[in-house]
Amino acid sequence: MRMLFGTDGIRGVAGDPPLDQATVGAAGAALGRHLAAQHGSAGVVIGQDTRESSPWIAATLSSALRSAGARVRHAGVITTPAIALLARRNFEAGVVISASHNPWTDNGIKIFGHDGYKLSDELEEKIEADIFSHLHNQREAQPGDDVHGADDHAQQLPGGGTDPELLREYVEWLASSVPAGALKGLRVLVDCANGASTPVAHEVFSRCGVQARFMHDRPDGRNINESCGALHPGVVAAAVAQSPGAFDLGVTFDGDADRALFSDARGNVMNGDAVLLLTARDMQARGLLRGDTVVATTMSNMGLEVALQRSGIRMLRAPVGDKYVLEQMQKTGASLGGEQSGHIIFRDGDSTTGDGLLTALRVMEVLVRAGKPLEELVADLAVYPQTIKNVRVREKRPFEEFPSVASAIRSAEQALHGCGRVVVRYSGTEALARVMVEAESEDTLRRLSDNIAGEIQKALGVERG
Repeated sequence: MRMLFGTDGIRGVAGDPPLDQATVGAAGAALGRHLAAQHGSAGVVIGQDTRESSPWIAATLSSALRSAGARVRHAGVITTPAIALLARRNFEAGVVISASHNPWTDNGIKIFGHDGYKLSDELEEKIEADIFSHLHNQREAQPGDDVHGADDHAQQLPGGGTDPELLREYVEWLASSVPAGALKGLRVLVDCANGASTPVAHEVFSRCGVQARFMHDRPDGRNINESCGALHPGVVAAAVAQSPGAFDLGVTFDGDADRALFSDARGNVMNGDAVLLLTARDMQARGLLRGDTVVATTMSNMGLEVALQRSGIRMLRAPVGDKYVLEQMQKTGASLGGEQSGHIIFRDGDSTTGDGLLTALRVMEVLVRAGKPLEELVADLAVYPQTIKNVRVREKRPFEEFPSVASAIRSAEQALHGCGRVVVRYSGTEALARVMVEAESEDTLRRLSDNIAGEIQKALGVERG
């Protein structure tokens, strides 16, 4: 069982384990040794989001990689999917310093292989074991020397700083994915979440002829995701609604721009389920939806499954996490998959991970091609009432070990009689238990979700102080 790696790399509070300087250095050394064993002299591209801790983490990781024999280039502030693309084209590995949608105080390390895919669970376990071994050896050599204060962190990137050509290569790839002039005149309000999309979105939308206005595009190191972006899609939706007739849609990214959510011209939020429905039908009509199949997750609403069935499209469910969606897509040959949260993966081109900017361009293309507004294209998506409750937990033990929790889950499933769903799982990136209930009535879902969450709180919850 992995202790450092979650569903999206290593993540935690910057400066504290596992994002202290010693562990970050050990992670770089472990990755460098793995790459040397596999490829000899290996090239690594590093990118980061806009958090104030990202520069020292990138510098520490870079130094450790170089010490292990790797050649390192820095892309600076850039999106997660950009690093996946660059790794696939020119490097043996790519590393992103980001905690995605988490608060600015957190950060993380995501690793992509030379194929542009996130590492397998098995490989992450091997690297993790090497990290622990490296840390143990360091402590044996220097007992009592635990480097971990933020004031002591290295701030400068070794080897000449960032390379702007890497960002230009990604911008060019995105712009070339859209036929010239196809989006000319489309009016879009864009929320950059004060994150990694900021230096990319302006250039890409301009290149594609989109009439874009931007908000939350002035990162200061601490305002990433703060009351903006894909965590708060109602912000861009409200701004669109307040300017009737001014915009065809709104787009909002998360901190590292691997996902996107949308607003229609009336200010209604459109989540990843709506995007999957919209793009699945378009791809099916153009013969690009392989096997007439879409891969979603356990969190996607039953309403999406019903709407896709009306179009003769099968929906498969994977565990939560875009890497697991991708694994299911690879197994089944599906060309489209994604999550309700806005991670959308298109496998009819070069993309190997969720890409918020690519998703935005694809949605815009569908609107132009159909000649219809966004709300009309997904009008038949009848969403079952759904709630998600988060319970902060002190540990992540199997729910089956707690009879009261297991009983509450079984009772809820029986009460729904097949006319709803219950999904209870742990977050892969935070110390949270997530309780999702879908039902035909709001009263039912609130009652059932409150009961399950209450039992988890009693058994595993952190005391409220």
